[in-house]
Amino acid sequence: MSARSTETLKDATVLPERFGGWFASRGWTPRAHQLQLLALGRTGRSVLLVAPTGAGKTLAGFLPSLVELSAARPRERSGLHTLYISPLKALAVDVARNLYKPVAEMGLAMRIETRTGDTPAAKRLRQRADPPQILLTTPEQLALLIASADAPLLFAGLKRVVLDELHALVTSKRGDLLSLGLARLFELAPDLQAVGLSATVADPADLARFLVPQHRSRPLAEIVVAEGGARADVSMLETRAHLPWSGHSAKHALHEIYEAIKVHRTTLVFVNTRSQAEMLFQSLWGINDDGLAIALHHGSLDVAQRRRVEDAMAAGRLKAVVCTSSLDLGVDWGDVDLVLNVGAPKGASRLMQRIGRANHRLDEASQAVLVPANRFEVLECRAALEAVRDGAQDTPPLRTGAFDVLAQHILGTACAGPFAAAALYGEVRSAAPYADLARADFDDVLAFVATGGYALKSYERFAKIRLGKNGLWALSHPKLATQYRMNIGTIVESTMLKVRLVRSARQPKHGYAGPIARGGRVLGEIEEYFIEGLVPGDTFLFAGEILQYDALVEDEVYASRSSSKEPRIPAYSGGKFPLSTFLADSVRRMLSDRAAWKELPRPVADWLELQRRVSVIPGRDELLVETFPRAAKFYLVAYPFEGRLAHQTLGMLLTRRLERAGMKPMGFVATDYSLSVWCLADIGQAIASGRLSMAALFDQDMLGDDLEAWLAESQLMKRMFRACAVISGLIERRHPGKEKTGRQVTLSTDLVYDVLRRHEPGHILLRAARADAATGLLDIARLGQMLSRIKGRIVHKRLERISPLAVPVMLEIGREPVHGEAADAILAEAEADLLAEAGLGA
Repeated sequence: MSARSTETLKDATVLPERFGGWFASRGWTPRAHQLQLLALGRTGRSVLLVAPTGAGKTLAGFLPSLVELSAARPRERSGLHTLYISPLKALAVDVARNLYKPVAEMGLAMRIETRTGDTPAAKRLRQRADPPQILLTTPEQLALLIASADAPLLFAGLKRVVLDELHALVTSKRGDLLSLGLARLFELAPDLQAVGLSATVADPADLARFLVPQHRSRPLAEIVVAEGGARADVSMLETRAHLPWSGHSAKHALHEIYEAIKVHRTTLVFVNTRSQAEMLFQSLWGINDDGLAIALHHGSLDVAQRRRVEDAMAAGRLKAVVCTSSLDLGVDWGDVDLVLNVGAPKGASRLMQRIGRANHRLDEASQAVLVPANRFEVLECRAALEAVRDGAQDTPPLRTGAFDVLAQHILGTACAGPFAAAALYGEVRSAAPYADLARADFDDVLAFVATGGYALKSYERFAKIRLGKNGLWALSHPKLATQYRMNIGTIVESTMLKVRLVRSARQPKHGYAGPIARGGRVLGEIEEYFIEGLVPGDTFLFAGEILQYDALVEDEVYASRSSSKEPRIPAYSGGKFPLSTFLADSVRRMLSDRAAWKELPRPVADWLELQRRVSVIPGRDELLVETFPRAAKFYLVAYPFEGRLAHQTLGMLLTRRLERAGMKPMGFVATDYSLSVWCLADIGQAIASGRLSMAALFDQDMLGDDLEAWLAESQLMKRMFRACAVISGLIERRHPGKEKTGRQVTLSTDLVYDVLRRHEPGHILLRAARADAATGLLDIARLGQMLSRIKGRIVHKRLERISPLAVPVMLEIGREPVHGEAADAILAEAEADLLAEAGLGA
């Protein structure tokens, strides 16, 4: 903190008597960071609080507002005083519930309300006319509020905005939308104080930029770092069972997971994907001879079912919950005393966030156990344990604001009333992600909202705003405000279908299954493309049940219970986390340090020692490339350790280069740690003879023409463009009285994409889609860094047969993304065959 702020803190009065008495009645003493935020609240300075879970950071964020409102006269308490924004509806509801209690116990006269997508329309309307003193909401609801003509009146008296779990908000387009909303709030309430709350952050100064307008004379936000609590007790399960070489189910440790659940009060079992959650939950129920109360929680389940699980958790009625990132963030889930992370965590900060869900008491150690699903994941889990021990964080840096989100915001601004382009440009640049936005880019986005762009300007439906004679931009038609409100937000998911549980249809007779009963409760939503791959009678896992697919009726899947032993597992798009750069580097370091192997489980250490004897262990900054023949094909296996996304892009580009070199590549497969390409020509011999150069094959110039040529042919850019088109408002998914199907949206956006590529290749949405692909699915920046790192450090090893290190990626070849209960047996059989072929034991 600055000297001035320290002096302010010294001069600050103690808690008012009513508040001090409340703390004392609960046996608490206000923590230093809570008093610091109270003192800073009196100065009006914006502040970022970085505090571990259980440190009372949410109360610290609200304390200045509660104290101010308690001291205010009744007339001064009217209107909206504090706005709280969280990334999750459930978190806003939970925080409100926790806030009601101290307010009621201290007898404070103030209204606290939530406003989410689940809030009834009548209540949302009343909140605008008669707002509570404290309103808890989400980024999307803020965008709706500032897009109203009465926004200046609603926010004129706003004193404070509290941004919870800020680190989780700023890493996505939701953060871009929030930053633009925050910039508007600073315009409407110039004396506004922003308070950011974060439990895990690598660079607090970078995150603190988000809280104050850029390019202004306002001082930087203060940073308060709370003292750490008890060190977390984190360990890795060293299974008694055979540790697989590949796979992600961790089924080998199922009984050990179950035993850990039995001996703890409440356990959160985290996995990385919804399909893993379904599979693990079903497996646990299969061995649940003790009748333990085990539940399932992920984002595709029906909201009512999720709320029932959340309420049961808070009440302490559950023994365990199998969950995904849907429970990553700071909701207080009652008496959780153990976190199990099944599979590698992929990031140190994500792991710390999950560990924090256990205990929720600062002075007592949270307990967590990592359960690696295969041998490579042991290395990653060990790296994560070291990161936790050292307190290392790997949250990504602040984003550069996206053009499609800016287009949405410009339209929202017009919904609130006419605006001047120059004034809006200045306001937008005050938002941290858009601080470096060029005026030419802003004008391009503005022109897009006004006309759709050069290639589309002859179509009236793309003209959303027009310039008036007064020099102000305004909506082209009032109905556009309604369309905007129906399509707001940045989360564009794959088309989802409701899954409704119905009574089983009669058995087929003469090819007719009989009528299907209607009605039944909705279990949740499933991705359309998964259902398209089923035929009636197929079975699948969903909501913890084995279901039979009976029919698709409009946008609902009718399914009945089944006793099938081999159900399919829905594979949800976007469900896999990328391996963080920090952990990837730690894995490479650990692999290259033979002395560190003694800390690893014996099967893993023996595996690496075998690799050292029959091939090579790569150095930390080296790239090992192995080539070997197998089953009339020739394989190239590389070990970049840069994550699945970067490896998939590398695989696509390598196959193009190998094709030109006459190697006749047939395909490739990528994991987080390695990739394998198989060809009809002998790659090893071509390298040995000098016909194929490793340096040329992995040269950075592959990110030039090769990348452009591949993108021109792929469907990936169409998929990225589709999301940008929906977010920007070019294509509305919802209209008053009707909603487009996923197929209609796809058809519309694909047609527009083809038109723009031919006639306006520099269109702002094509640029936005390219930026999304580069930073998201392609991970181009990371791939470029890897290619630079390994230049001159490529080690080629020509082998006669598969190496120990290659076994895991080779086991991925030919595996289906959706598979049933037999998958583990099939994988085990393939593993045994490969190991025998390599002359290795299990």
